[in-house]
Amino acid sequence: MYDIIVIGGGHAGIEAALAGARTNQKTLMIVGSIKRIGNMPCNPSIGGPAKGVIVREIDALGGEMARATDKTLLQLKMLNSSKGPAVRALRAQADKTYYPKYMQDLCLNTENLEVKEAYVTAIITEKINAKKHIKGIVVDNEEYYCKKLIIASGTYLDSCILCGFTKTPSGPDQEPTTSLLSQSLRDEGLELIRLKTGTPPRIKIDTIDYDVMEEQYGDDELYRFSEETKIEDIKPKDKQVKCYLTYTTDETHRIIKENLGKSSMYSGLVRGVGPRYCPSIEDKIVRFSDKPRHQLFVEPEGTGIDEMYIQGFSTSMPHDVQELMVHSLPGFKHCTITKYAYAIEYDAINPLELKNTLETKKIEGLYFAGQVNGTSGYEEAACQGLIAGINASLNNRGMKELVLRRDEAYTGVLIDDLITKGVRDPYRMLTSRAEFRLILRHDNSEERLLKYGHYAGLISDERYNRFLAKRKKFEDIYNTLKESKINPKPEVNEYLSKNNKGAISEKVSAYDLLKRPEINLSDISYLFDLKFDLDKFEEEELIIEIKYEGYIKKEYTLARKMQSMENWKIPADINYDEIANIASEARDKLKKVLPATISQASRISGVNPADISILLVYLESYKRNENKNN
Repeated sequence: MYDIIVIGGGHAGIEAALAGARTNQKTLMIVGSIKRIGNMPCNPSIGGPAKGVIVREIDALGGEMARATDKTLLQLKMLNSSKGPAVRALRAQADKTYYPKYMQDLCLNTENLEVKEAYVTAIITEKINAKKHIKGIVVDNEEYYCKKLIIASGTYLDSCILCGFTKTPSGPDQEPTTSLLSQSLRDEGLELIRLKTGTPPRIKIDTIDYDVMEEQYGDDELYRFSEETKIEDIKPKDKQVKCYLTYTTDETHRIIKENLGKSSMYSGLVRGVGPRYCPSIEDKIVRFSDKPRHQLFVEPEGTGIDEMYIQGFSTSMPHDVQELMVHSLPGFKHCTITKYAYAIEYDAINPLELKNTLETKKIEGLYFAGQVNGTSGYEEAACQGLIAGINASLNNRGMKELVLRRDEAYTGVLIDDLITKGVRDPYRMLTSRAEFRLILRHDNSEERLLKYGHYAGLISDERYNRFLAKRKKFEDIYNTLKESKINPKPEVNEYLSKNNKGAISEKVSAYDLLKRPEINLSDISYLFDLKFDLDKFEEEELIIEIKYEGYIKKEYTLARKMQSMENWKIPADINYDEIANIASEARDKLKKVLPATISQASRISGVNPADISILLVYLESYKRNENKNN
């Protein structure tokens, strides 16, 4: 009997299992192979636009991905550093050898966590008061019982490898797959959907001509994903590896167009829907036929791996066509392909089956997390695994489960999108999906989420108290800046003019002066004779909070309005067929999604403002009747 069982050892499974074990839940992680825990079957990169912020959120909630990346990265850079803070994000090229090894060692040596190699064939449920509850799982004809079950099976459910005209039952990298668990889930009344993703070919390192490519370096500045990583432990630029940039050619496009019918995707072999924002190279050339070329990033796989990864060149063409395609690329004329590209098709749960806690609506105690929920990307998977693990643990401990709002985290946006809108293709987190991007920044992840990680039991008192001390220091600095004022003296304006900064014409506080785009903290220190005890990360956060204060306040005002709708709960037993005059499409969508709040209902595609107004009137009547009956 276990408190929590986790199926899967990918990025979602790791976070879910660690969250359970670290909160004193007796946890069992079931994996196909211990050596595949933390595996990166696609590009071994972590972060990127929006996704890098998710990794920071994982760290603030007490997860492991950020620390693991900092310790095992090959290259690190801040994307969009010349743009506004709302779109800045870290991206690391991780080491495909050492990242999984780090995670494997951690899982095998974490108290309360047992790891077992096996394949689950069925789930076990029982009815309590007419409601289905999870009871356990079947493994090798043996039954394992649990209070909570988290399925984080990634792309392993009834999966097939597709290449040209061949279709082979298999998980990623020729690992075994299972169709029995899929059938068990269907037998329990859960709806599954079919999705597809893919991976590009790998190339032998010393057969590539790098001289014809553009070199891509890491940043001079030392950044980190985890606030627990010490600056001195961050790998400096001179010890980071180089990546490269090349492009497709006219010849590449010609080969692909002439052989399009041989691609699994265009031959009719594929049933699943592929990722819209990470398409195969043949899909790019069909969809963006006006583009003369496409970017390709050539990146290392890891220490001790004699392969480079061509990011942006995934395909399901047969091997002979892949040879022609790869050799048409600049720098790859004489290269050797060590591993051919392929597409993979798999079963996923329809995320409309899930609550905002990632528990299923039909079976209490059963949670889903990661790619099996219809997402793509290691980061999206990891944050879901962490939330599922946190909520399974909180529920077992009789505590309120954690639901992150859209204005609190990209993780909250992701989960809300999944359970409200569902998916037609693998979901990828983009900055454009969030309404409150200026609030959901790289620099303020602790400000937004550390309290929740501490509440869940994954953030230590020591770390939480350090954060509170930092916020107190910030408040003291804000007060000092507001209280410190300066007059437009000649020597003041002379300094400003000398440094190409606008003069002042009236008395101004240090706080207001710092809001000017051209003024930095060193100017304030000189003009007001002030000293600030801040490291570079704290200084960046403080500057952003002051310079963007007006915009940030505006977003918080909008967020509070949305929150008032979030507070308007919809009863779980509401009968939408009883609501007169509501549009039939809206009725069908509401019955399928079963939104928990008016705010969530308003975000469902097909539910318009008129339907929401009718629903509000009905709820007022429903509430009056409830009060009368009580």
